[in-house]
Amino acid sequence: MPAKGSSGSGKGWKGDAASRSDSADKKAQGPKVGDNAVKVRHVLCEKHGKIMETMEKLESGMRFSEVATQYSEEKARQGGDLGWMTRGSMVGPFQKAAFALPVSGMDKLVFTDPPVNIKFGYLIIVVEGRK
Repeated sequence: MPAKGSSGSGKGWKGDAASRSDSADKKAQGPKVGDNAVKVRHVLCEKHGKIMETMEKLESGMRFSEVATQYSEEKARQGGDLGWMTRGSMVGPFQKAAFALPVSGMDKLVFTDPPVNIKFGYLIIVVEGRK
């Protein structure tokens, strides 16, 4: 599933410049075969018009957690944080998109574009980690 970039979070890096570069290169390559879990955030909107408005906010540089808090209709966790989710615990299109996305870095937020259509509405997904 294609992804769209925007501004990222302020998470710090550890290690020297060479290890930061290697780590960033590996994350940018996307999913590895054998990954069984992803740390995800999402925004869920029932109506297509509302999810497109949400997409515009992300593209303008608004932080994902702020957008999720304001626009998501699923408020189980603030900021859209679903934590670590394993293969088989997500609905099909959500899982397919989540495992296809690369991990977002501190300088580049990568999210599903177009939004994922599921039976509950439309989703924008961000992957923050992979294991």
